[in-house]
This record gives sequence, C-alpha cells and structure tokens, in this order.
Amino acid sequence: MRQTYRVVSGLIALGVVVQAAAIAFGWFDVLHKLDNGAVLDKNVHENAGQAVHGMNGMVVIPLLGLVLLVVSLVAGRSVPGGRKWAGIVLGLILLQVALAFVSFGAPVVGTLHGLNALAVFATAVRASLLAREATGSGHTGAHARVDVPQQSTGTSMPQTAPKI
Repeated sequence: MRQTYRVVSGLIALGVVVQAAAIAFGWFDVLHKLDNGAVLDKNVHENAGQAVHGMNGMVVIPLLGLVLLVVSLVAGRSVPGGRKWAGIVLGLILLQVALAFVSFGAPVVGTLHGLNALAVFATAVRASLLAREATGSGHTGAHARVDVPQQSTGTSMPQTAPKI
C-alpha cells in the first residue's frame, strides 16, 4: 500500500505539470491564431490545450485525490502522516476547482488558481516523499528502527602463533 500511496501522489504532481503545459499550449495557440487574423468571441470553441486542462483539472486530478485519500486510509501505519497529507492534497485540489469556477467571473482570482496549483504540486510531492522515506515498520526519521550488528567479544588484536 505504501508503494500505491507513493505512485498516486506522484501522479497528482505529474498531473499538475500536465496542467501547466496544457494551459500554456492552449493560450499560445489562441495568441497564434489571433496574430493570424482569427477573432476571439463567444463563438470560439476551446482548443486541445484548453480541453486537456479542463478534463485533467475537473476529472483526473480530483479522482486521483480521492483515490489517494482512500489509499491513505488503507495504508494507515505504513505511511506515517499519510492520512494528513492526503487530506491536505485533496483539500487543495477542491480549492483549485472552486478557484477555477470563481475565476471565470472574477479573472483576478485566476492568480490564486495559479498559485494554488503550486501548492497542490508541492504537497503531492511531499506526500510521495513520505511514502518513499517510510520503512516497512512505519517509522521514519529520528524514530526509525536501526538494526545494529551484535558486538563480538574478545580482542580486536590479530592472533599470532606462539614462537617455539
């Protein structure tokens, strides 16, 4: 389960990267078309970049956030702090969706949408690192169990054969 937690949180971080690339492509495509004489009005349909951004942001990433939360509940002790970070990631994803809808009516809020995307990315990476750092016993950091070899008894001096 620890590996599943790591993979799902990593997919969320990757999803944010895809979001940034898709929206950049989408708007540069719009600017390119405007430079070539196209008119931007209410009859214009979204392009491929905007479609990927919308589908990924409204369906894929929120579903991955829910999956991460469910996995965190099952993973329990194998990822210390995993439930908390899964909840933070999902909360930021839900905030991201809300900010997107508000931004259509108040475009300045789109600034917060962009900044929150960085928070989603950072927390998803943090969640992934939690699972990577966790040991099989569920302990990390200062509380990690360390197996120390048994000390041998006797001398550390090499034994030499007696002279005759």
